[in-house]
Amino acid sequence: MDNNADLKDFLRTRRARLTPRAAGIGDALPGRRVPGLRREEIAALAGVSVDYYVRLEQGRNLNPSTTVLAAIARALQLDDTERAHLFDLAKARRGRVAVPRPQRVRPGMHQMLETLDDAASPAFVLGRRMDLLAANRMARALICDFNLLPAAQRNKVRFMFLDPRARELYVQWDKVAAETVAVLRVEAGRHPGDPRLAALVEELSMRSEEFRRWWSDHQVLVRTSGTKLYRHPVVGELTVDFQALQLPEDPDQTLFVYTARSGSPSHQALRLLASWDAAPLVAPEGRRS
Repeated sequence: MDNNADLKDFLRTRRARLTPRAAGIGDALPGRRVPGLRREEIAALAGVSVDYYVRLEQGRNLNPSTTVLAAIARALQLDDTERAHLFDLAKARRGRVAVPRPQRVRPGMHQMLETLDDAASPAFVLGRRMDLLAANRMARALICDFNLLPAAQRNKVRFMFLDPRARELYVQWDKVAAETVAVLRVEAGRHPGDPRLAALVEELSMRSEEFRRWWSDHQVLVRTSGTKLYRHPVVGELTVDFQALQLPEDPDQTLFVYTARSGSPSHQALRLLASWDAAPLVAPEGRRS
C-alpha cells in the first residue's frame, strides 16, 4: 500500500462522484467530459488555490493543515467516516508510523463470550485487519470454526473471499463482501505501517478479482449495527441483528454480538444451533471437527 497513492485515489474517487448540481454550482453543461467535478471547482469550493489542490490530489509532498482538510472534506461532501479516513490518510504521510503490536483479548472478555453462549448469541472479537481474535461456540457454529485455522489465517476478510463456503453462507454475499472491503479500507487508513495488513491486501488482490475491484473503489465504512442473512447448512435460513461495540480499554478491538427477535424462526434456529453440541462444527473449506 502506498500512502500517497491512497490519498490521491481517495480524493479523485470522491470528486468523481460529486455532480455540479449536488455541489450547488449549477447543472453540467453539454459536452462536459469530466465525471463529477473538476479539480479547479473543488479548489474554489474549498477556498484553496487550484495549484495547491492539484498537488495534493497528485500525491506530491504536502502537509495540509487541519483547516484545509476540513474545507476539502466539506467541498467533497464527505460523511463522518470519509472525513475521518481523509484525516488518517493525510496523517500517514507526515512521518513514520509505528508497526502495531500483537493483540491480546482480556480474560474478562473471554468469560463474556462464554456467557453469551448461554443466551444462544453468537459473539466474537475482531482486531486490526479484521483478525478474528476470539469467538464463542455459537459464533464458530454459525460462521466458521476459526480455531481450526493457523493463527495467522484467522481473518474475517480472508474467510469472506478465499473460503468458498462464505458464498453459500451469506445470502447477500456481494453486499456483505463489499462492505467488508470498505471496513478494511478504514483499517488501512488507521494503520498504514502495518506490514501484515499490506500483505493481506496484496494476497487478496492477487487471488480475488472482486476484492481487487472493490478495493479500487476506495469506499469506507464503520459498522455499529445492522442485519445479516445466513443460509446455514444445519438450521437453514436465519436473520440476525448485530451490535458492534468498540472496547474502551482496547480501542483496536471490536465486540460483535448477534441476536434474533425473541420467538422468531431465526431465534428458534439459534436455539437449535445452541443445542447442536453432538454434531460437528462447520470448519473452513468443507472440513469438519
